[in-house]
Amino acid sequence: MRILLIEDYTPLRESITEHLKDTGFAVDATPDGNEGLKFATSHKYDAIVLDLMVPGIDGLKILTELRKNGDETPIIITSALDSMENRVEGLNAGADDYLIKPFGLPELLARIQAQTRKVYGKRKATIEVGDLVVDLNSKRVTRGKREIVLTKREYGLLEYLTYRAGEIVSRQEIWEHVYQDAEGGSSNAVDVYVSYLRKKLNEGNEPNLLQTRRGQGYFLDPNDGT
Repeated sequence: MRILLIEDYTPLRESITEHLKDTGFAVDATPDGNEGLKFATSHKYDAIVLDLMVPGIDGLKILTELRKNGDETPIIITSALDSMENRVEGLNAGADDYLIKPFGLPELLARIQAQTRKVYGKRKATIEVGDLVVDLNSKRVTRGKREIVLTKREYGLLEYLTYRAGEIVSRQEIWEHVYQDAEGGSSNAVDVYVSYLRKKLNEGNEPNLLQTRRGQGYFLDPNDGT
């Protein structure tokens, strides 16, 4: 899942970025409001973490501009402005959540996860596709009684496919939501990681959960594509 972080305080921006990447998110981070708005309008994100007091265009104007243009990406405001009036203003402008500084990184992570679940219509923290169970909080993956150990990249790919279970997901969508720009997201790289993931999901005579639709993309199907 891909997150945009707009935060001008360098230690906090770096800490949030590191924490989110460690838990499997792809993160674009910027300290500048102008650049943040440019990112937000030119890329597809699963959530935006937005500081109100950033140089350039301030956070409230970024929020207002995105909502005016019909962008429904979940936006979590983070701010030291803690009055009721500030919170009401931010929420009324279209923010989905308002987190007062200082805050713990686990709390921010939990709020991001809650917002991304809403985007894909998932109310629970676990998603089941046939006998595959993905725990979105612990990042634990099981199939039947078997636990499946995945790398960060493999888990990120599976999580996104799980959110989109039953839908065909293109290579481009996988690149946009799973890969960091600097890591490379060529069609071949996506195919390679899909192959790695498929081997781990399917053992022995287990039905193939991860299907390929030639020329279109990939999808999770508990019925072995039938």
